[in-house]
Amino acid sequence: MNIHKKFEKVNNEYTRFENVKNKRSNRPDIHAFILLDELFPDESGANLIHAAEHDEFYIDVRGGQLETLTDEQILELTRCGVMYDPEYNCLMMFP
Repeated sequence: MNIHKKFEKVNNEYTRFENVKNKRSNRPDIHAFILLDELFPDESGANLIHAAEHDEFYIDVRGGQLETLTDEQILELTRCGVMYDPEYNCLMMFP
């Protein structure tokens, strides 16, 4: 199953942060960023927010990295408000 379908499969859990177990923060966006930083550490010190457009911001986890996300990780990120953008093949959120 491709990454887009995996995110669509759990869309009913979008922003249901109360269902996240073992919270790394009380804030859904911070929890998502900590999780992504743990999964995809970057030694260069680059920002996790890659770009912003209107009321969306794009997270610097793309391409082949996304394919390594497990179903549980996708569910957890979805509960934090993270979505997959098929146009840019990246993760994104609304502020």
